[in-house]
Amino acid sequence: MLAEVNTYMKQIEDLGFVVIRELLDPVQDLQPVIDEYTALLDELASKWIEEGKLKSAYADLPFQHRLTEVFRESRQPYHAYFDISLPQDTIKEDTPIHLGAAVFYLLRNPRLLDAVEDFIGPEIYSNPVQHVRIKLPENIVPEDMRHPLTAKTQWHQDMGVVDEEADKSNILSVWIPLTRATVENGCLIVEPGSHKGGLAAHCRLEDYKGLYGIPDRFVGENRISVPMVPGDAMFFFSKLKHASLPNISDEIRWSFDLRYNPIGEPTGRPWFPGFVARSQANPASELRDPEIWAGLWREARATLAKGEIPTFNRWSRGDPRCA
Repeated sequence: MLAEVNTYMKQIEDLGFVVIRELLDPVQDLQPVIDEYTALLDELASKWIEEGKLKSAYADLPFQHRLTEVFRESRQPYHAYFDISLPQDTIKEDTPIHLGAAVFYLLRNPRLLDAVEDFIGPEIYSNPVQHVRIKLPENIVPEDMRHPLTAKTQWHQDMGVVDEEADKSNILSVWIPLTRATVENGCLIVEPGSHKGGLAAHCRLEDYKGLYGIPDRFVGENRISVPMVPGDAMFFFSKLKHASLPNISDEIRWSFDLRYNPIGEPTGRPWFPGFVARSQANPASELRDPEIWAGLWREARATLAKGEIPTFNRWSRGDPRCA
């Protein structure tokens, strides 16, 4: 086991990322999340049928195919209902967010935290910069409805999407597929070794509806795709340049991206709630109740809905490197 850990540490130091195969059990660890999202899709389909936006709930199909058919017919935006974070623009009292117990237990999964501990130590904070990405076949998603949570993701560094307060934080990203992630359906693509450089300029990208990302000219020629299967987990630190490919298949690509950092270090998004996931020094400080976790997010949403939305992004149109 020590030899494996040493191998993983060397790879993440050399390449900037490492994939641990079969870290999670697809049945024990992932199926509860799939079941929870299936129940959520039941609720959404019923709601849209009642509103006259959908004729069939497609209840006989598994989640992976059902969501595609529900969207194909209803054309309803779905990503906010499934995401486990709030948006960075308009936040209202009723802004959708998914705060289910199965997701909370995935954040605290012992197998996952054992691996996280190998990289950042035993005092582990669940960083609130987290997302669920359920990407439909891109040919059925209209251009004006494409979004990094539903279509290809622009080149970026995770350091570039958090506040400057976290520039020295040891934030570890964990990318977990719930379906196969292939070149055809939009797996991650990375620039190995790019974590050894600094923070690249993130510019407004017209191809991504004006979102900020790293222009292609700032990404090296050595780019590799990273196919994965359910149970695998990819780990990387915040300076690795990465993106995702478009989904040109006829199936969805479903993934979670989670983040952890040592307790006491800034998360880079202080307006959102994190929690102590593991502490060897103070086990009593660990959050173990999913209802408390959900309540923290609802409280943050209510607070943000009443005030001015903070500036989540450090970038501006005036960066001379983007000219």
